[in-house]
Amino acid sequence: MKEAKAQAAGPAVVLLSGGMDSCVCAALAARDFEAAALHVSYGQRTEERELRAFEGICDRLGIRRRLAVRNEALAEIGGSALTDASIAVPDADGKIGHSIPITYVPFRNAHFLAAAVSWAEVLGADKIFIGAVEQDSSGYPDCRPEYYRAFNEVIRAGTREGRIEITTPLIGMRKSEIVRLGLELGAPFDLTWSCYSRQDRACGVCESCVLRLRAFQAAGVPDPIPYAAPVSAASSRAG
Repeated sequence: MKEAKAQAAGPAVVLLSGGMDSCVCAALAARDFEAAALHVSYGQRTEERELRAFEGICDRLGIRRRLAVRNEALAEIGGSALTDASIAVPDADGKIGHSIPITYVPFRNAHFLAAAVSWAEVLGADKIFIGAVEQDSSGYPDCRPEYYRAFNEVIRAGTREGRIEITTPLIGMRKSEIVRLGLELGAPFDLTWSCYSRQDRACGVCESCVLRLRAFQAAGVPDPIPYAAPVSAASSRAG
């Protein structure tokens, strides 16, 4: 029944980094559409682990059509702790979202969306899913609703038929709500990876880890991935 529904709905591209938000987005896309998953490696510290998460999530959700590409520009440009080894990934300091952190990769999502739009045109897909979140986030400017409204205008003006639309189903949700939705959808959180700095065990103290830990704690369920730092210590440390 699920497969027939997806086929009737047609294809949709989902940007799947391998993190918890993109995983839930992929589960939504796979439920309602014939999902095609796109992953972009851009020289980030954890790119090998994120790619492994991407493949595992696709396998678990039954997403057969997938594309993994490389973007060399972002690492060459630098300016972010995620792409420049000389810039340390900071621990969360309790003021998450009050200012744009050094982990911001300048205009990254525009690069990802450009690739997704190009692939959507080739596939004949009218929808692009991205797991952008504004609340409970680090405050990245390319995760705001107005950014996606503007990008949809660019797509309408710059594509062959102008029908492709970016959809951001999680953008107004709190992280704990995303966890609960993922559990309802059967999203494979155990395969996801959110840590900014480590690929063996999540550090538990970077902003991404802390936001994730808070979300699972608020949802009342354990986070299924391994952490190097004790969960309680990581949470209290971030205030």
